[in-house]
Amino acid sequence: MELSKKDKKAAREVIEKGLQREFETGLSKTEKLLLNWRKGIKNNTETYHAVYKHIKNFDKHIAFRYDGITGSRYLITITGQLLDDVLHEEDLADFSEEVQLYLKSVVENYS
Repeated sequence: MELSKKDKKAAREVIEKGLQREFETGLSKTEKLLLNWRKGIKNNTETYHAVYKHIKNFDKHIAFRYDGITGSRYLITITGQLLDDVLHEEDLADFSEEVQLYLKSVVENYS
């Protein structure tokens, strides 16, 4: 599906919204790991390794999904965000009806 200029602009904004939500999720997970350390549940070594592993894996995920996105990958990226519950149906409101229906049908086929 070819996106119009308006839909491409909406896609960039939606992708950014999803990226910010993913950053928030990653940071929250890191915070939980650090809180367990602060509470004495995990020791320094366990916590360091857990935080390092989490950040490393999270960075790989972010890089795979978002690095080098061009217009031809907008819909694939948004579909992934929808399937991972990073985005929700209401986040698609700025797209044309055609794009909204397309994304919903793709997500339904994968769910």
